Amino acid sequence: MHEDKELQEYRDLLKTPTRFEEGFDWKTIVGAIFIGFLMMPGSMYLQLVIGTGIGPAARWVTIILFAELAKRSYSDLKQQEIFLLYYMAGAALHTPFQGLLWSQYLVQSDAARMLGLTDYIPLWVAPPAESAALLERTFFHSDWLIPILLLIGTQIITRIDQFGLGYALYRITSDVERLPFPMAPVAALGTMALAESTEERESGWKWRVFSIGAVIGLAFGAVYVLLPAVSALFLMEPIRLIPIPWIDLTLHTEEWLPAVATGIQFDLGLVFVGMVLPFWAVIGGLGGLIITIVANPFLYQAGILHRWHPGMRTVETVFANNFDFYLSFGIGLGVAIAVVGIWHVARSFHRSAAGTRGSWRDLFRPPPGRGDFNFWISIGIYVFSTLSYVLLCVWLVPNFPVVFFLLYGFIYTPMISYITARMEGIAGQFVSLPLVREASFIAGAKYFGYQGIEIWYAPIPIHNYGSATVGFREIELTGTSIRGIIKSEIVVFPVVMIASLLFSQFIWRLAPIPSNAYPFAQELWHLQALNTLLMQTSTLEGNSLFFQALSWTYVGAGTLLGVLTYLLLSLCGLPIMLVYGMVRGLGQSTPHGLILEVVGALLGRFFFLKRYGAMWRQYAPVLLAGFSCGMGLTGMFAMGVTLILKSLSRLPY
Repeated sequence: MHEDKELQEYRDLLKTPTRFEEGFDWKTIVGAIFIGFLMMPGSMYLQLVIGTGIGPAARWVTIILFAELAKRSYSDLKQQEIFLLYYMAGAALHTPFQGLLWSQYLVQSDAARMLGLTDYIPLWVAPPAESAALLERTFFHSDWLIPILLLIGTQIITRIDQFGLGYALYRITSDVERLPFPMAPVAALGTMALAESTEERESGWKWRVFSIGAVIGLAFGAVYVLLPAVSALFLMEPIRLIPIPWIDLTLHTEEWLPAVATGIQFDLGLVFVGMVLPFWAVIGGLGGLIITIVANPFLYQAGILHRWHPGMRTVETVFANNFDFYLSFGIGLGVAIAVVGIWHVARSFHRSAAGTRGSWRDLFRPPPGRGDFNFWISIGIYVFSTLSYVLLCVWLVPNFPVVFFLLYGFIYTPMISYITARMEGIAGQFVSLPLVREASFIAGAKYFGYQGIEIWYAPIPIHNYGSATVGFREIELTGTSIRGIIKSEIVVFPVVMIASLLFSQFIWRLAPIPSNAYPFAQELWHLQALNTLLMQTSTLEGNSLFFQALSWTYVGAGTLLGVLTYLLLSLCGLPIMLVYGMVRGLGQSTPHGLILEVVGALLGRFFFLKRYGAMWRQYAPVLLAGFSCGMGLTGMFAMGVTLILKSLSRLPY
């Protein structure tokens, strides 16, 4: 793993700077307000329409706008100021109140009624289905008071919590163990492209590549997003030259590919994503998917996928197959990936090259100017946030054993977080143990007498802070002080909460969610609700549907096949990304988007890499950033036109 050539290419993209600056000033404050009240509604709208927001685009648009304003004011934006705008834009586009839109749907959904769970969903999640708040489609009702207050409280804890164990693990894995974090430079390169543009380096390539991607994104977004949105305002049916979210071919292939969900998603952004992702990870996913496509007809003939029948479309096919086989088999694959990850972490301790590891004294002697705070403060934050989650859970779910909450927060969370932090630092891979949370809920119901589904909605302290280490490494690579990040969090939080509530209310009032106005939500939310609620039946009395779907035989088969696949590919000397991609691709999923990802990976590997050489590794993420920016601009324009015209139609005159 340490000698993987592809990973080495990613590690060498950027070097650690020697100077750090905060970058926090009035520009970042204005930027947070700009994003929260101008770009957040566009992101929420696109999430419901096409399934992806404008997170990256909002970041780039904000940076470009402020860079141009600075240029016309005869000033400049430093790289640290640009990264802070980038960071705050990402934080501002986390729309917590959009989760309440999902909650209002869930309590009224056909899936909840079909499974008999409507009356079990607690009132601190959403008002009852017959509430006037749901009939009038408004959050400004007394029935929403407790869910909103609970959401605000958990958001405050979460904001504090990110500087706890995640920061402590970053100090351990980066400062002490000196792990390379191969994926961190990919994210940092985009902001550096815009930093170069503000400095007007005539010979710089990053701004040109970013601009090319932006023009492509504008052109594609005009057809994919803008045309359907604008035409829907004047016609009975919107004009969609490109189907959203995909073309469903399952009905056309069911005779020769029974029980296989087929189709293609024509989102050009997937091509750019395929160019950025490690090539062998994409190819591994394709290999696993091909095996799944070949296996499903045999599983159907053997009577294993017995709930599928001709006439089912993609959503129904995926749910039926998950119920019959892939829920259990996927759990086994998850166990296999976790076992492989833990084994790699254990092996990495013995393979560390001499002289590359720091000492534990480096934990208390961070590089000067980086803005670090005392290591023990981060541990104190972790203890405080975990105890806060435990107390909230005890209050919300008093019948569930408290010992589970303590085990979640103080045993499982630090263990899996450290394993993930090391895997992110070594190979850029996330590690998780599947169904630990769910299995503990079921154990609480089976052995401690708990009955109900409230525990599924409680803010239990199961977290994996390992991925946060990559974020701190990105901050370091851009030369930004952590103190600037802390200040930006204080500023952006109230903006996020106020804007998220206002625009969630506004979008909900325009049309029911889901409905024809929001095609992605209408297409996929039913499947997501079925999968979510199916799991929750496991803690109710009787023979729940979850236990009907769970088969330990298939779990064992998934674990065995995943481990054997890994061993076979490793013995053949294949890249580690192919190994992970293959094991992950063996699970049931909607394959529609993978085709264009593979196209992007092949174009990047066999055309652009040959033409531009090693520099293509740096071109690709900047090109993706530009495309996201262009798509986001069209999405925001479509959202603005839609909101204005629909708002006018609701006025009394």
